[in-house]
Amino acid sequence: MSIDHNPHISEELNNGIKMLGDAWILCIIGTLAKDELRFNEIQRAIPAINPATLSARLKKLEKEKIVERKEETVNKLSVVYALTDKGRGILPILKEIQIFVEKFL
Repeated sequence: MSIDHNPHISEELNNGIKMLGDAWILCIIGTLAKDELRFNEIQRAIPAINPATLSARLKKLEKEKIVERKEETVNKLSVVYALTDKGRGILPILKEIQIFVEKFL
């Protein structure tokens, strides 16, 4: 049975599981938990992710309003990524996953 047709969970929960079930998505959210970062800083923090995948996931997170892309001009134009309030709402879920991992895995 695929997750798309599970009669035991609501459509909303199903959609949330599909979004948050992506390990790269969770890694990006966790990486942005403490501070806003530039693309290259996120890339260095998650060395296993390739740039195309990172770019695609950031766009998806922007579309879902979990991450915001902010242009700033200090010495030159640069872009930083930061969690929105909606994105910060996912952090307790990551904390619970961490607790589970430490306890059971």
